Amino acid sequence: MAGKGKGSSRSAVTGRYVTSNYASKNPRTTVTEARKPSGSAKGSKKC
Repeated sequence: MAGKGKGSSRSAVTGRYVTSNYASKNPRTTVTEARKPSGSAKGSKKC
């Protein structure tokens, strides 16, 4: 999976997911999305 651990990388042109290797070679045309923390405090309690 692309960007495993750091987040997902997408092409700024097409919007498609790309590999982290491609993103590092093409920083001007890619956007790396940060991963959201899995243990979010908001809405974690269920009644």
